[in-house]
Amino acid sequence: MSQDIINEVYFLGGSVFMGIVITFVYDFILIGRRIVRHNHFFISLEDFIFWAACAIAVFYMLYEENNGVLRWFAVMGAAVGMLLYKRTIGSRFVKIISAVILKEMHLLRKTAGIVFRPFRWIMRKAGVFFRFIGRREKCVSKYMKKKLTGFKKALKIILYKH
Repeated sequence: MSQDIINEVYFLGGSVFMGIVITFVYDFILIGRRIVRHNHFFISLEDFIFWAACAIAVFYMLYEENNGVLRWFAVMGAAVGMLLYKRTIGSRFVKIISAVILKEMHLLRKTAGIVFRPFRWIMRKAGVFFRFIGRREKCVSKYMKKKLTGFKKALKIILYKH
């Protein structure tokens, strides 16, 4: 085989690999969406940024490997790579990884709940204590205000007499 044909086969293989990588990276975005719910605006924003980055990466690959000439077999190779990845491991990969992460997050929340339970109990008791002190302080301040007002009136009377 001639070297030109071998280079074209390598270029096609690179295109297929680029499609696999693009779909693999997008699966991490899908995993993130399963873990943290997004509204439509953020989904659109993520997709726009991702596909803009992919367009730049594909253009760079075409520029480096093929002098910037768009060859349809390169586009088809990327599409075949995407389809091949999605059909073989893509959907299972997203399900398994997101399930593992969600399970770990649940386990972490449970562990944190157990670890921080004494602190929650202490804070709850401290809150009850400070509410009790606050009510007592209110009663004491009313009593003191009443006494000081009476003392002030008595002092005025004594000072005006003399």
